Amino acid sequence: MPQDVVAQYKKILEQYTDRPNEEALYLGQQFSRRFIEQEISPEEVISIHKIAFIEAFPDIPDELVNSFDFLIEMMIHYGLALREHQSLIRRQEAIQMEINVAVKVQDTLLKTKVPDVKELDIGFITEPAKKMNGDYIYFLHDNCYETSVAIADVMGKGIPAALCMTMIKFGMDSLRNENTSPKNVLDIVNRIVEKSVDNSMFISMFFGKYDARDSSFCYGSAGHEPALMYKASTGQFTELGAKGLLLGINAEVAYEEKSVVLEEGDLIVMMTDGVTEVRTDAGFIDSQVIKSILVEEKDKSAQVIADTIYNKVAGLQDFRLRDDFTIVIFKKFNKLV
Repeated sequence: MPQDVVAQYKKILEQYTDRPNEEALYLGQQFSRRFIEQEISPEEVISIHKIAFIEAFPDIPDELVNSFDFLIEMMIHYGLALREHQSLIRRQEAIQMEINVAVKVQDTLLKTKVPDVKELDIGFITEPAKKMNGDYIYFLHDNCYETSVAIADVMGKGIPAALCMTMIKFGMDSLRNENTSPKNVLDIVNRIVEKSVDNSMFISMFFGKYDARDSSFCYGSAGHEPALMYKASTGQFTELGAKGLLLGINAEVAYEEKSVVLEEGDLIVMMTDGVTEVRTDAGFIDSQVIKSILVEEKDKSAQVIADTIYNKVAGLQDFRLRDDFTIVIFKKFNKLV
């Protein structure tokens, strides 16, 4: 311990105890810089104070002297805890910066454009529960009569899920000018995922294709939530499910393909489990809640319907999503001329 520092500190301390005014206090505040310059720890500062105090006041009681030793031990452990805490904060800040960059990259890479197709109104919304989105929407638009949509859900969160999404994007981009039937699309993407994604990551996908020439909607699923079809003529709902394993489990999976025909006012509602398995403080909401909203809003645009479902379902969770929320709505609104 530098003796000159002890001597100077003792002098300043004596000045303050003899005349405790602002000037003496200011000298002490300025002298604290010496501790920093010489990298003197907080517990060493207390030790210096103890030595200077005893030399200045040799008749102090032993109880008071012992209290300094107690404080020194306290400060040793406090200093260790403080350094550990500051280290954790720096690491958290570095991780947060990386996540912010990853979010921007994800937003840039995974952008998709809503197609303009005859007699079809399209609306969608996707909201992450946290910063990184584990859900993904991708639109394919081959011509003015046909449009397709893929809805994927990675069973995981954070940066690993975002990396999986880039694999899906890569697979979908490779489909340009290819056969875009649901069966073929799921087969191609499955083979890419099986080769590229770690076995611990699971991805579900629903792929649907609408053809305005015959008002058909064909679809397939890789272990994804069934879509809902609302028939305007009957007011009835039908689940659109198809057999197929999650993406990446087996490269030789055969995916089932089905088809339905849309009429004026019919809705196709495609979702992730962040919509269908919403949990509130009172428990899981019933699927009837979603159906009721669809019936109430069926005459509005597809985007208004999607926004309304999000606002009402998120409101049931106090707008603190427990899972990523994604919904896509196809609505047939007129006859093909």
